[in-house]
Amino acid sequence: MKTIFIDCNEQLGRLWYRVLRPDDPLVALYRSRFEKHELPRVVGDHEIAIDDHSYMPTDLVRQCPNLKHIVFLGTGAASYMNVAEIEALGIKVHTIKGYGDTAVAEHTIALMMAACRNIAMMDRYIRIGQWRPTEGVQIFGKTLGLIGLGGIGAEVARIAKGMGMNVIAWNRTPRPNAPVPMVGLDELLEKSDVVSLHLTLGDETRGFLSAERIARMKPGAVLVNTARGALVDEAALVEALKSERIISAGLDVFHEEPLRDDHPLVSRNNVTLSAHAAFRTPEASMTLLRRALDIVKQVRS
Repeated sequence: MKTIFIDCNEQLGRLWYRVLRPDDPLVALYRSRFEKHELPRVVGDHEIAIDDHSYMPTDLVRQCPNLKHIVFLGTGAASYMNVAEIEALGIKVHTIKGYGDTAVAEHTIALMMAACRNIAMMDRYIRIGQWRPTEGVQIFGKTLGLIGLGGIGAEVARIAKGMGMNVIAWNRTPRPNAPVPMVGLDELLEKSDVVSLHLTLGDETRGFLSAERIARMKPGAVLVNTARGALVDEAALVEALKSERIISAGLDVFHEEPLRDDHPLVSRNNVTLSAHAAFRTPEASMTLLRRALDIVKQVRS
């Protein structure tokens, strides 16, 4: 089955050859940037497409008559395609779990610290010649609330406890052997000095952190999101940041990516932004690529 990696960037291209084995199937690497509407041209007559983080709208996928499998590099395929619609076309969507729990957890902690200490804002001011020391939030002894306690959430809990934080969590399903106290969602929102999202995106979780739930958060709390942008009501988040009900946010994911330069989040000083990069370490990326190749081998056998 002909296979193409439709959005192999320079970083992943270098790592690709480090994980490639002699018995791996041939995969064409498409390295050029392309517009969303060009997807059918890029996929061409290939039967398997490896997708890093490119949007694959159903109407364009329908124009790829030979396509039978999409291997999405990560768990969040639902942010980039309508999985149910695509699978109804007879195209199997494969996702990859557990490849970068530590990488994402470390980035979560980094965003939390940057947001609590206004590091990005001070960096911006210094670069334009303005010296503005700002007061931040000391995290030792503060309460971190984890919404979602899967592999990433549990790793964040491990690191945060080592930093002297009180960690509590809420999960959609019971966690009888949870490493931290499990509480109700309302209690978590009301008690947490920092709230960090670690849910998968689906019909049940889209817009999960609604305006009503944001209003229940502890005044002056910090929000961190390294999961999926669509988990949050973005307009309500912007308003909460303006009023400083949420005093600061560290965000790696957004409703639409790349984030527009005129997006209201871009102009806010109390937001630290990163480019959906929480999982991007060589260690995590190599695991991800290796598993993608293993999936390709399996479906071609």
